[in-house]
Amino acid sequence: MPNQQVLDSTMFYRETGAGRPIVFLHGNPTSSHLWRHVLPAMGPGRLLAPDLIGMGESGKPDVEYTFADHARYLEAWFDALALDDVVLVGHDWGGALAFDWAARHPGRVSGIAFTETIVKPMTWEEFPEGGRELFQAIKTDGVGEKMILDDNAFLLQGLPGTMATAMSPENLEVYGRPYPTRESRLPLLRWPRSMPLGGEPEDVVARVEAYDTWLATSVEVPKLLITFRPGPGTMMGPALLDWCAATMANLEIAAHDAIAGHHTSEDQPEAIASAIRSWMDTHGLTP
Repeated sequence: MPNQQVLDSTMFYRETGAGRPIVFLHGNPTSSHLWRHVLPAMGPGRLLAPDLIGMGESGKPDVEYTFADHARYLEAWFDALALDDVVLVGHDWGGALAFDWAARHPGRVSGIAFTETIVKPMTWEEFPEGGRELFQAIKTDGVGEKMILDDNAFLLQGLPGTMATAMSPENLEVYGRPYPTRESRLPLLRWPRSMPLGGEPEDVVARVEAYDTWLATSVEVPKLLITFRPGPGTMMGPALLDWCAATMANLEIAAHDAIAGHHTSEDQPEAIASAIRSWMDTHGLTP
C-alpha cells in the first residue's frame, strides 16, 4: 500500500481499482483498517482509504492535531493525488472532514455518504446521555490527559465498547499499534476535545456551521445517510436523524433493521457497501 508525501510528512492509504474515485475517511481512534471489509464488497471503482495524519500508518508530524490540522493535511493529500469528481464516504470525524472538504471544494464532489458522524454543533443536553459524562471528563484539563494519553482508555476500552460484535484481540492490536507512547496518542485526545459541544471549541463550531450551510444548499450533490438499530455507543439518535432529514438537501436515508454500534463498519460492513452501491447506481455515480 502506498505512502504519499504530504506537506512535511507522509500519509498512508489503501487503493484498489480504477475509475471514479471513492474516498473512505475514518474517525477516532481508528484508521483505514476500519474499511477492510467494506472495500472488497464495493465492486468496481477506484477505492481509496487514507489514514489521517498522526493516525494509522501515516506520519506523525509535530503539530497540535486540531481539526484544522487534519483538514490541511487531508486537503494536501487530495491535491497530491489530483482527485476530482469524488464520492466521499465518512464515519465519525471522517464524515466531518468529508463535509468540510466538500464545502470548500464543491466543484470536486459528486456525492457524499456518511454514517455515525458529526452533523451539527450540539448543546450538552443534545449529546447522548451515555457519553455526556465521558466527554465532560475528557474535556477537563488533567483528567483527559490521564484517560487517553496515560491509560489509552479511549482505544483499549472505548473502541471495543462501542461495537455490537466482539472485537478480536488481533484487530485491537492493529488499531493500537500506532500509539505505543503517551506522545503518539495526542490525536486520540484532540479529537474528542474538538467535539462541538456547548459552543466550544469556537473554531470547530464555525467550521461545522459552514459545512452545515453547504449541506443545506447543495441540491446538486446527492447525499446518503446510513443508519442501523442503535447499538453500543450510537451517537446519531432520532433527533439528529430528524434534523438531517429536515436540513440536508438531496438526502436519502438507508435505514437498516440490523443492530450496529457507533463503529458501524465493524458491525455491518456488507450492508454499508450494499447501500452505497445501490445509491450510486440510482444517481449514476458508478465508475
